[in-house]
Amino acid sequence: MLQKNIPAPLCLKSPTIPRLVGQRGVTLIELMVGIAIGMLVVVVAMGALMVSRGVSGTVSDASGIQQQAAYAMRVIGLQVRQAGSLYLNPNPTNAASNNNLMAPVAFEATAPASGTGNSFDAVTDTLNGTVNPISLTVGYRRYKESVHTDAAEQALTRNCVAWPKNDSADQRVESVFQLNGTELRCSGNGAAAQPIVQNVANFQVRYLLQDNTELGNTKIQYVEADSVDSWGKVQAVEVCLVLYGMEPIDMPSGSNYTDCNGTAVDMTSLNGIRARRMHITFRNVFQMRSQGLIGTVL
Repeated sequence: MLQKNIPAPLCLKSPTIPRLVGQRGVTLIELMVGIAIGMLVVVVAMGALMVSRGVSGTVSDASGIQQQAAYAMRVIGLQVRQAGSLYLNPNPTNAASNNNLMAPVAFEATAPASGTGNSFDAVTDTLNGTVNPISLTVGYRRYKESVHTDAAEQALTRNCVAWPKNDSADQRVESVFQLNGTELRCSGNGAAAQPIVQNVANFQVRYLLQDNTELGNTKIQYVEADSVDSWGKVQAVEVCLVLYGMEPIDMPSGSNYTDCNGTAVDMTSLNGIRARRMHITFRNVFQMRSQGLIGTVL
C-alpha cells in the first residue's frame, strides 16, 4: 500500500513583541545647568547690545557736534570774509550816457544813510567787537545791481539771518554774533536774533593785528577786542567754539579737553547740563577781505 508523503504542518512563528523601555526626563541638575547657560547667553547679548548702543550714541553725538560746528564756522566765515568789501561805482562822476564807458571808476568807502536805512563807513562799520559780553560785528557795503531774472535791480547780499530784504534802504549789511547762555545767536539789520547752534560751552574771538613798528621785523599779534587800537588794522579774525553733546558718557576721571584759552578741563568735573558730556573745541581763522588796509591805506 502506497504511503503518501504528507507535508508537515507549517509552524507559524509568533511576532516578536518589543519590550517597552521606560522614558526618563531631565534631572533637576540638568535643568538648572540649561537655565544657567541660557541666562549667561542673555547676559552676554545684553552686554554686547549696551556696548554697541553706547558706542553708537557716542559716534552719533560726535557727528552731531561736528555738523553744528561746521555750520557755525561756515556762517561766520561767510560774513567775516565779506567784511570790508566795497562797492565799485562804474560811473562816480555821473558822466553822460554817451560817454559813461570812458568815465573813471572808483570804490565807494562810504555811503550816507538813505531814508530809514543805515549808513556805511568802511573805517568804522567793517569790524567791531566786545569782550564782555563776547560779540563780533561785521559789515560790508550793500548795493543793488542788474540781474537777468528781474527788470529791477536786486540786492544779492544778505546777513547771517537772511536780512535785509530787497526793498530795504540799508547801505550796510551787518551781522552781530553773540553768545546767549548756551546758544550762539546772530542778528543784524533790524532782524531779531536767531540761534545758529546750541550746546555752546564757550565762544571766544581774537583779532590778528600786523605790527610794523620794528622795520624789517613784521609780526602778527593776537589781541582781544579791548586791545584793538584801530579796527582798520585787523588782518584776520580767529573764532573759537567749544560745543558739548547730548549723550551722557561713562568716562574715566582725567578725560580732558582743551578750552579756547589753552587750559585743560576735566569733563568728569563739570556739573549741570554739561556733566559727563563730550566736549570738542573748534578753532578757525578767517582773513579779512580788506587785509587790514581799511583806515590805513584805503
